[in-house]
Amino acid sequence: MSRTRMILGLTLTYMIFAMLLNSVGAVILQVIQGFGVGKASASTLEAFKDLPIAVASFLVASTLPRLGYRRAMMLGLLLVAAACVGMPLLQSFWATKLLFVTVGVSFALVKVSVYSSIGLLTDGDRAHAALTSTVEGWFMVGILGSAWLFAAFINPGAPGDPVWLNVYWVIAALCVGVVVLLAGASMDETQARDGHAVGESFADMFRLLTRPLVCVFLVSAFLYVLVEQAINTWLPTFNREILHLPTALSVQAASIFAGSLALGRLGGGFLLRRVRWFPLLATCVLAMAVLVLVALPLAANTGPRADQTWWNAPLAAYVFPLIGLFMAPIYPTINSVVLSALPKARHAAMTGLIVVFSALGGTTGSLITGQVFARFDGSLAFYLLLLPMAMLLVSLTLLNRAARVPSDTLAVPAGGH
Repeated sequence: MSRTRMILGLTLTYMIFAMLLNSVGAVILQVIQGFGVGKASASTLEAFKDLPIAVASFLVASTLPRLGYRRAMMLGLLLVAAACVGMPLLQSFWATKLLFVTVGVSFALVKVSVYSSIGLLTDGDRAHAALTSTVEGWFMVGILGSAWLFAAFINPGAPGDPVWLNVYWVIAALCVGVVVLLAGASMDETQARDGHAVGESFADMFRLLTRPLVCVFLVSAFLYVLVEQAINTWLPTFNREILHLPTALSVQAASIFAGSLALGRLGGGFLLRRVRWFPLLATCVLAMAVLVLVALPLAANTGPRADQTWWNAPLAAYVFPLIGLFMAPIYPTINSVVLSALPKARHAAMTGLIVVFSALGGTTGSLITGQVFARFDGSLAFYLLLLPMAMLLVSLTLLNRAARVPSDTLAVPAGGH
């Protein structure tokens, strides 16, 4: 019962952070319209989220076993609840920046804790991959719910109306509810502790970087998140400015991308029981590139309409977000590949590296796409994503080769085991 409660707790925690992390696109659109912020300035919100994730993960990941993964999740939720309460009270761009800094730091605690807890709650590679896919699948459901939740609080007649900030009261209440759930759960975390001093635990993270499998994986994770976050962050603005959809519909239509990610992740978990991971992921990357080349020309000739609804929206609004179906299996699969190759005591340090490089990839993708959006147009910004897609295919090929190294050579060296 306690194990079930713990799995439910970490899944719900991950869903809440999915809602907040992936609300950046909707929030960018709202601060542009409500606070009068320019696109270039608004694009920095991704950095206010991702850079704290990277810094906090780097500093605390390897030492989190001392605090305890369950306590770390509770701490992250409480910090975010406080920041959410500040949003409707302060109603300013600087408060929005503070929120995403808090979300970033807290997510560093949560993601390391969730991924490390998966190793403690499962036995064997298949069980690890299954629970990882399940948790990441519900993460996608959180993203999907986020788009509709934020859209529900937007005033259609006045998109800049600060009434949309009331959504944060709901999220704060959810955080408190999950803290109560986790407080009543328990988990044996003894396998996560290796008895190393703080300095030695910090050094373990750097020792992992000596492994070819780890290095190639981190490049793959960086490139994947760059592409995903570029699309996720700027899709609402693309819908509004290129496809000329109403603001609320622009946010809602972006949920197709989240829904595609959720379906693709669940479907990928089913397929991975029957096919090897590399052929599946290589096919997914190629399909992503094809969909970009097919969907974006559909957006070229769209114009504004007074009666724009779901029923008469441009075809591109439905086709382009389907790229999520092919992106979805990539991230949890490569995460499971690298974590399953390492001892459980190293999962926190490895997850710290995962979070750091994922955060850097997300910030890079959002900033580059935002700058191209501001200087040229959204179609060109999304066409440019073909370059990191090509690089991702190369890195996955190298990861497949590195993963074939016998498992005993992947053990952490003396002093880091």
